[in-house]
Order: sequence, then C-alpha cells, then structure tokens
Amino acid sequence: MKTIILFNEKANNGNGRSTAEKLAELLKGETPEYADVTKISSYEGFMNTLADDDRLYICGGDGTLNRFANALDGLKIKNDIYYYSAGSGNDFYRDVTNGKTEIEPVKINEYIENLPTVTVKGKTYKFLNGVGYGIDGYCCEVGDRIRETSDKPINYTSIAIKGLLFHYKPTNAVVTVDGQEYSFKKVWLAPTMNGRFYGGGMMPTPDQKRISDDKKLSVMIMSGSGKLPTLIAFPSIFEGKHVDKKMTTVLSGKNIKVRFDRPTALQIDGETILGVSEYEATV
Repeated sequence: MKTIILFNEKANNGNGRSTAEKLAELLKGETPEYADVTKISSYEGFMNTLADDDRLYICGGDGTLNRFANALDGLKIKNDIYYYSAGSGNDFYRDVTNGKTEIEPVKINEYIENLPTVTVKGKTYKFLNGVGYGIDGYCCEVGDRIRETSDKPINYTSIAIKGLLFHYKPTNAVVTVDGQEYSFKKVWLAPTMNGRFYGGGMMPTPDQKRISDDKKLSVMIMSGSGKLPTLIAFPSIFEGKHVDKKMTTVLSGKNIKVRFDRPTALQIDGETILGVSEYEATV
C-alpha cells in the first residue's frame, strides 16, 4: 500500500509544498510520495498506476480540489481519497466538517461523486461549493489582478466593500428555476450553491444540503436595494442572517439559470471567468 500526497505549489499563497509536508507529519508511520497536481498530464493514466489499496491525499485549497474533481470526471474511483485543507478560504472543509477549525484529513469520496455542473460560455464544469455571480465574481476578478503584481494575501472583504461603494454597478437579472421564471432589478449577488459556504466563510444559502435524498441546488438573489443598505447587510451573510431581509430571495431546484443584462465576472469555486452574461447550473 502506498500513500500519495497530491499538492498544488501555488496553494496557500505559494506554500503548497510546505503545507503538504506538514500533512506528512500527521501521517505517522508512513512515508508518502509527493506529486504536484498541476504537472499530472493524464489523470486517467495516473489513477491506473495505483493499486486498489493505495491512498490519495489532496492538499490544497478549494480551487485545487475543484480542478482535481473535474480531472476525475468520468473515471471509476477505486481508491480512498482524503482532503487536507490548505487554502485561503477552506469553504469545502468548513462545510463538510460543520465549521471545524482544527485541520485534519477528511475522506471525500462521497463528496466528489455526482457533482453538479455549471455551463458558462458553452463550456461545462463541475463545481464543489458554488458559482458566484455579481459582486463576488467582481471580487475574484480584482483579486486576480492584485495577485499578478503582489504576493501579499488578498483581502476580499475590503475589495467587496470598495466595490459596493464605488466600483461595482448592480444588474437586472432573470432567474429561471426548474422552468419557473423570476425577474429582479438591481441585483448585487446571484450565486448558485451546492454547499453552504463560499468566499472564505460567507453563507449565502444556510439551508443548502450538499448531500441529500432529494438533491437540489439553491440560488440566492440579493437585489432591489441601494449601496448603503446593501453594505450594511453584507456582513450578515457570514452568519446566514441576510436571508431574513427583504432584499434577499432564496430559491431551490435541480436546474437554475441566471441571466444578467450586462456581462460581469463569474467565479466557480474561486476560479474566475470574465465577461459572463448567463450561466446554467444543473444537478
């Protein structure tokens, strides 16, 4: 039996390898092998080299785990797969452990099977946590630009506040859930969620269940309010209390389409896509 740690060198602000070595210290009595997930050219070929009792540990952030889950799409998984959270947001880990703060490996086979998909600009992706559309996509866009010129941690809360006050302009939107169409004006946020958390602890859909018998997705629309009321309400998203406010609507279904009246940035588990006018998420 082998133990293999897959890591992303760029995760955790460029400390992916050192974080993987911290994980190795927890695996007492084992001598793991290491592999950089960004350098695996064929996951089918990689998985075929494993014996049935080999164990995989994914070490990285939500983006790393998303890329890994997409790479395994269509493959039959025979190995136990564990996740060691080593990112800046850690929303997947926060969700599946009910907010546990002490990081330790968690088995994830059931969580990466039958993932929902989102179609954007004609391309389909699987997603773990959520699809952010609105000012959350804007925050990822700005964060990516900052990361190109600085190695300092990105303060997304600060970006969101400045965006709300000065830079981001809300849109009008049409949201279609299982064929039922809804219209909204002055939309600030319109994420569709598979889990409860995204954006480093934000909880747009506090009642969303990642695994359930009647599997559905949830879309949260924050709309109709001006800059100041939205800014005042924004911190309540971290506790899920925004859902009690008039500006918030939460809808659930198996097929969710969101169309804005102008293109904005969108993020899938933290990975940014620019100039998006609509997306479609499906269980």
